[in-house]
Amino acid sequence: MHFNPYGGAAAQIAADLVNLGDTAGPAELTAIFKDRMTVAAVLPPEATEIVTWTRRLRQVFEAAPTARVDLVNALLHDSASKPYISTHDGKAPHLHYVDAQAGTVSRVRAYTAGGLAHLVCDAPDRFGVCSREGCDTVYVDVSRNGRRRFCSTRCATRVHVADHRTRQAS
Repeated sequence: MHFNPYGGAAAQIAADLVNLGDTAGPAELTAIFKDRMTVAAVLPPEATEIVTWTRRLRQVFEAAPTARVDLVNALLHDSASKPYISTHDGKAPHLHYVDAQAGTVSRVRAYTAGGLAHLVCDAPDRFGVCSREGCDTVYVDVSRNGRRRFCSTRCATRVHVADHRTRQAS
């Protein structure tokens, strides 16, 4: 499925941040942003703030679809998002959610909140938490049919094999 830059790339970055967990350090965070966002190396104090933010991002992935709107609105409010149209680097006019000169934490907050906002509005059933019991990995579904329930084919296979074995034993 084709998403706009916020609903796709930004939402995927939100998922990747959540999946890093609470122990993510500056190096892991910098690696997530590399080639996807214009972010210099993440500093230790910024890493702490970003990890705190990702706990709030996780709540959106875990929430029922009806509760996601309020959670994302709170993220947008707290990210101090100020949308504007940009035409940098010879690109066609496109939307940015925070000034390019803003600090790393502000930019990550605005980008991920904007991405989840687009996803909630455009494709609210295309993200969530893996359906395999015991797996808490989050995902953004970019598949053609939009029926993803698992974070990976590995988790899906485990569930399907277990279900098959249960049926065969009966």
